Amino acid sequence: MDHYNVLVVDDEKEIRDAIEIYLKNEGITVLKAKDGIEALEILNEQQVHLIILDVMMPKLDGISATYKIREKKNIPIIILSAKSEDTDKILGLQVGADDYVTKPFNPMELVARVKSQLRRYVTFGTFEGIKKVIDLNGLMLDKEAKEVSINGEPVKLTPIEYKIVGLLMTNAGRVFSINEIYERVWNEPCYNAENTVAVHIRKIREKIEIDPKNPRYLKVVWGIGYKMEK
Repeated sequence: MDHYNVLVVDDEKEIRDAIEIYLKNEGITVLKAKDGIEALEILNEQQVHLIILDVMMPKLDGISATYKIREKKNIPIIILSAKSEDTDKILGLQVGADDYVTKPFNPMELVARVKSQLRRYVTFGTFEGIKKVIDLNGLMLDKEAKEVSINGEPVKLTPIEYKIVGLLMTNAGRVFSINEIYERVWNEPCYNAENTVAVHIRKIREKIEIDPKNPRYLKVVWGIGYKMEK
């Protein structure tokens, strides 16, 4: 794996330090912040490839920090949340987080998720197919520039959203099940992924569709899955 900088944001020093130990063993440089405001300052000053972000923090919580980060950056975000706070997970995904891990967490699972997200961050957009640019009646995917636009206007997508759009656009007309989308985008076995995929599909529609409730491009095929209309 190449050299990466990971920003760990948690108000508990013991958790920051523990995560640092495990990531350092993987050759990853760890930057640390105790709240969302400090995290934003670090992001403005240093190159960061991934953020691990606790939900419950003083000054600026993880959900609000994710929202602010997504205004400018598309780097992967993994949120940490208490096991009982399922609403935090969904809200985090809605505002742009790419994954979540519940506390207390298995350090090796967190490391595996970090490495998986970093691989996607570097390689997202490397889809099958020869065409470098795909145009579906105004919805355009430029694989080399790793950009999506609608009628010439750039669309800001998170890495996960981009990967989903790329998968569906590269295979326009083909229906993908929820499980297949999850396994191909997240690169891990699918367990109860319906809500996770649905949240990302809804966010993508809000960004590329004129009327998200009556989509022109990203269609649901009831009982089967999703497809991108040719």
